[in-house]
Amino acid sequence: MTRYTAISGAAAAVHLDVMGGVREEGSTVILLGPARSFWTALKASPEWQDGAPDPIDRWSLRVIGALAEQFHGEALFPFGGPPYLPFLRWATQSGRAWQSPAGMLVHDTAGLWVSYRGALRLAEDVALPATGASPCVTCSDQPCMSACPVDALSAARGYDVAACHGYLDTPGGADCLGGGCKARGACPVSQRFGREPEQSAFHMSYFHR
Repeated sequence: MTRYTAISGAAAAVHLDVMGGVREEGSTVILLGPARSFWTALKASPEWQDGAPDPIDRWSLRVIGALAEQFHGEALFPFGGPPYLPFLRWATQSGRAWQSPAGMLVHDTAGLWVSYRGALRLAEDVALPATGASPCVTCSDQPCMSACPVDALSAARGYDVAACHGYLDTPGGADCLGGGCKARGACPVSQRFGREPEQSAFHMSYFHR
């Protein structure tokens, strides 16, 4: 069993996927994100059930911290700053995530639902699997660019944050708040990945405060 396979198996056992890896100066950063089973596991966790703030971050600290201990590495997180660690740079350098036409990151298996709960830094060169090309290259219809009800995404203008938040304050925005960003969900890779609407609603509640 390779080191990468061992880490992938251990991550899967705690409802995380290995979302890519990056080598840096003799070390390897292994990126971790929610697996399809993540939301169900989170809701059964003590962090969710104790009613305290930030259950996902606290779950991530515990679970990824334990993985780091298991593999004699360092646990890294995209929250807790400033300063913040360069997760977006690591994502694009991994060869498994790219900027989509909509401007958001797109991942080879998670699509526009991609997110990172943390990472492991290992003081060794871990052999990483070969990577491919952005799924957007062969996506001729680009449904992410037409799914937004208020056209808040534009290749020319970028992401119109004000228009997005303004729409979420209207009755029509309830569907986006309850099921997640329409553009993210329209991505064909996102649809194959699958994500609980309740999970998207939880994140939207933090986004639109």
